[in-house]
Amino acid sequence: MSSRDLPSTADTVIIGAGIVGNSLAYHLADQGVEDILLLDKGPLPDPGGSTGHASNFLMPVEHSKEMTHLTRDSIAQYKEMDTFTESGGIEVARTDERMEENKRRVQSAKAWGEPGELLTVDEVEELVPYINTDIIKGAFYSPSAGTCDPLRAGEIMRERASDMGALTTSPNTEIQDLVVEHGEIKEVVTDRGTVSANRVAIAAGLWSPKIAKMAGVEIPLTPAVHQMISVGPIEQFESYEGEIGYPVVRDMDTQMYERPSGNDLEVGSYEHRPILWDVEDVPSIEEAPLSPTQPPLTEDAFEPSMEHALELMPEVLDDPNAGIRHSIDGLLSVTPDGAPLVGPLQDVDGLWSVAAIWIKEAPAFGKTVAQWMTRGYPEIDLHGSDVNRFYEYGNSRKFVKNRGDEGYRKIYGIVHPTEQWQTSRPLRTSAFYQRQAELDARFFETAGWERPQWFNSNEDLVRRYNEELDGLLRGSEWDSRWWSPIILGEHLHLRDKVGMVGDMGFTIFDVVGNGALDYIEQMAVGRMDVDIGKSVYTPIIGPNGGFKSDLTIVRTGENRFRVITGGGMGGADKSWFRSYLPDDGSVEIVDQTSALCTLGVWGPDARNVVDSVAEEDMSDEAFPAYTAQPVTIGEVDCWALRISYVGELGWEIYAPMEQGQRLWDTIAEAGEEYDIRPVGMGVYGTTARMEKGYRLYGHELELEYNPSEAGLTFHGVKDADFVGKEAYAEAIDEDDAATLCTLSVDDHRDAEGERRFMLGNEPVLDPDGEPIVDDEGRISYVTSAGTGPSVGKHLLMTYLPPEYAEEGQSLQVEYMGEHYPVTVEVVGSRPLFDPDNERIRS
Repeated sequence: MSSRDLPSTADTVIIGAGIVGNSLAYHLADQGVEDILLLDKGPLPDPGGSTGHASNFLMPVEHSKEMTHLTRDSIAQYKEMDTFTESGGIEVARTDERMEENKRRVQSAKAWGEPGELLTVDEVEELVPYINTDIIKGAFYSPSAGTCDPLRAGEIMRERASDMGALTTSPNTEIQDLVVEHGEIKEVVTDRGTVSANRVAIAAGLWSPKIAKMAGVEIPLTPAVHQMISVGPIEQFESYEGEIGYPVVRDMDTQMYERPSGNDLEVGSYEHRPILWDVEDVPSIEEAPLSPTQPPLTEDAFEPSMEHALELMPEVLDDPNAGIRHSIDGLLSVTPDGAPLVGPLQDVDGLWSVAAIWIKEAPAFGKTVAQWMTRGYPEIDLHGSDVNRFYEYGNSRKFVKNRGDEGYRKIYGIVHPTEQWQTSRPLRTSAFYQRQAELDARFFETAGWERPQWFNSNEDLVRRYNEELDGLLRGSEWDSRWWSPIILGEHLHLRDKVGMVGDMGFTIFDVVGNGALDYIEQMAVGRMDVDIGKSVYTPIIGPNGGFKSDLTIVRTGENRFRVITGGGMGGADKSWFRSYLPDDGSVEIVDQTSALCTLGVWGPDARNVVDSVAEEDMSDEAFPAYTAQPVTIGEVDCWALRISYVGELGWEIYAPMEQGQRLWDTIAEAGEEYDIRPVGMGVYGTTARMEKGYRLYGHELELEYNPSEAGLTFHGVKDADFVGKEAYAEAIDEDDAATLCTLSVDDHRDAEGERRFMLGNEPVLDPDGEPIVDDEGRISYVTSAGTGPSVGKHLLMTYLPPEYAEEGQSLQVEYMGEHYPVTVEVVGSRPLFDPDNERIRS
């Protein structure tokens, strides 16, 4: 129902009544939430946000599994509400490079379970007869694409929630403040009264940062212009009834789209120069000629786009009876990495972000965030959209604008899987950065940290290991982009001698207090009541038993534990841990990320190097594997952990950030007689990891798979209660629907004889070339790919159902339109290299 009188209390307040807010309201009601208040400054059904001007087409296939599954779910929801028209969608290619990208598009479609195929020029013309086929080379076709009516869908969702007796809707209501007390959301202050709330969701689109600031937190997005015109009437469209009679066309090489809309043709562009706004400059409803998010078209910026549209569709756009009937600089939200911003904002309990979401994913995000709010986990893993991924480094206005500007140019671009951002760098540098730069490091960025991927100063290693690398060097420009054979040389040097890796960009936080043991037991699958100095590698799981993270916890005192996790998931992990902190103040989280640097020293000669400069005894007897203790290296007081993500003898050495350069110099000088080399993350995160079969969160480990399937049940089921224990125990007792396996590529040669190397996310096929699907409906795809120089093979990881999870099983992998033979090397977590871990324990 709608109300002119605001209720004084509500269980959940949703700010924003566009398609996102409406979807969240309905799905919360459907999940059993009984007291929801939906607010918007604008009128209904169109409150003035991007929902009212978006082009409303849904192309389901992306290279992201997360976004493809969300779009598929949204299409199903729009269909159920009878607000979707399936027209099909075509991405045409003007260049050979785009046709290669379209092969990758087919590859992703198959990996994520969506229909998709390549079209010849003639086949494109059959579907869209008004395309100028002289300038295209072919296309990717998505038959399940189509258009929706998000305003009508929003009305239906509000009506359904109201019919359940769960929703009060209040349009024309301006938010004036969010009241936070003791780190918890308490009230929403509006121009029509104040509402006490247990939970508040910000679903206000491009206004979300402005609302978040009222609570003292950041939602890192910026408004950006997406230009669109509507041309009509188009005589050719008049014989069709309804919204759309031909497929949506995306002219990807010019960053444009053209789609029928009744008797008009909408022409939209991301080709123009990025035009970013400040949210404070967006006009009010009263000031806006059309709506706040539809300022007038910047005509000079659109001129090249109009020329390209005329090239592609002259037959309809040159119609003398047609004219431009509508033109706008439509405002939408862009983020620093192009992905949405959802989840609980970790600095304010009860405050959620549901922002930067496009029409095509909105209903699914409404459902998954509602699940997250009510039961603690969504059915689709949303780690790539977690709002906390930019926490503590990527929320500044300048950073958001720089990355938003750069990312806007990539919206329809061909983006390599390992492509690096260029703006706002360097932002986070460790104490080793200057030394690494002097060694000509090739820096990659993760969570703002600059981390060497390889060192050009190690180029001689490629020549030294020339024979071992025969057959492993990449000739294809695509496969070798953002890659270097130096990585393989560094890998073999580390295996033969000794290397130093710094900094891994860890997120580090200490859990301290009288209740620390009980708390940390609750959070982790592994048993935490261990001796002081003992490390525990453990999954962190959700209530459903799926992965929230995997990390290492070290007991550093009677009531003190150190949590070490990947930098990229640091914000999300801290948010998860903080959400379970006891209310009595018996546990505190102390962040050490910026206080400590980490230098890894690994390899057969690692002990010789470290022992020569350490005051303590570094022998195996005095310092066993998987333990930690204070050490002094030269003049630097450190804390060392004998653990290895590369499968070699050695330590992670933690030191105060301001003494890190001295630590680096001390180790480097001590290692000169052993030919110590700096080694990049290409070895640490890929080649050595793959040889050891180590899993990586966000690749092998996610909510969709449980620890039993991932081969991480070596902890058993401990006595202490922990999050997800019941689901974890059930997973151990049940037969696995799939098992994580390591595969090797048998023959890299494509049809033209060029050697190709998979990069990840490719579909794994049965011996007949058909996709493999387990009993849970999950498709097998390559979760990680990387060359293993020590085993002389290119390695892939994937989940396989029991009938294929057999060592020696022959399968296929589809890569860039061709099938390559692969063999199952390992079933489960046994390492392919040094399977008994003798090197680590030496």
